[in-house]
Amino acid sequence: MRKLLVLALVGLAAQLVDGALGMAYGLTSSTLLLLVGVAPAAASASVHLAEIGTTLAAGVSHWRFGNVDWRVVSRIALPGAVGAFAGATFLSSISTESAAPWMAGILFTLGAYLLVRFSRPLRTDRRGGRLRGRFLGPLGLVAGFVDATGGGGWGPVATPALLVSGRMEPRKVIGSVDTSEFVVAGAASLGFLIGLGSEGFLLPMVAALLIGGLIAAPIAAWLVRIVPAQLLGAAIGGVIVLTNARTLMRSADLDGPARPAVYALLAVAWVAALALAVRALLRTRRQRDVAATALAAVPSAAVPSAAVPPAAVPSAAVPSAVVPSAVASAEDRLPTPAAVSSGGDR
Repeated sequence: MRKLLVLALVGLAAQLVDGALGMAYGLTSSTLLLLVGVAPAAASASVHLAEIGTTLAAGVSHWRFGNVDWRVVSRIALPGAVGAFAGATFLSSISTESAAPWMAGILFTLGAYLLVRFSRPLRTDRRGGRLRGRFLGPLGLVAGFVDATGGGGWGPVATPALLVSGRMEPRKVIGSVDTSEFVVAGAASLGFLIGLGSEGFLLPMVAALLIGGLIAAPIAAWLVRIVPAQLLGAAIGGVIVLTNARTLMRSADLDGPARPAVYALLAVAWVAALALAVRALLRTRRQRDVAATALAAVPSAAVPSAAVPPAAVPSAAVPSAVVPSAVASAEDRLPTPAAVSSGGDR
């Protein structure tokens, strides 16, 4: 019972992160499960089975809010499913001793990516045209493989690539990635079922993760109004890096004074990333205040509404990280359940 309670808390913590960032449910869950001693393949299999429920709910919510581009979903979900099935088969076929450093390396890399991404604003300019299948197909294939072998990564790989393309609204990027993840999670679960058998899924663990995630969903919608996503992303990235560094150093037989030195170096990098995140957040808020002051100083009669293009006034659902620097968004975070819907795993 105590272990199931811990797993429910793991699912709750992962959903809190996911609800605030729009990604990282699987990334956080898998890291915490590995920390408590769950085998890599079993951890990824159980997380993906739980994700079938969470991503289905997220996809329906995004669809109801009009946040889904079905053309993008159809072109990224199927290659993602192929990559996820292949990744699950690969992870199921290698030994636990070999899988542990592999999975830790993927999680470490994704954690480092979160540190870099949220230590500075991610700015993009909207460009015309549609995303092509020759871009979406390989992206889905790679993201699906990384997601299954690393226990998470669909959102952290797919979402930034679509955002920086500049050809989709951020809310539709999040909605399309979340919706397509339902197919990816199902394919990964099928691959683990074939590779590990039904005993590879720890059903009490799956239930605990799912229950914790469902409980956390409304809390995450409230939390995101208080904690900026930029700070939370940098914070959770550091936790993931430090946690998986231990597995990597153990696999490399790195002992003695070298291990504390590595931890100290990573801790310094984490603190620096947090400082940069705070700096970027304050700069974004200053830009927002300056823009608001400038608009308030101009008489409304002097600025007819037709003279202001819609693109110049960002929506509250658009994260400040993806709004051009000239005008900051009214929010300092990614779209969340409060704005667009609940996020699925990424």
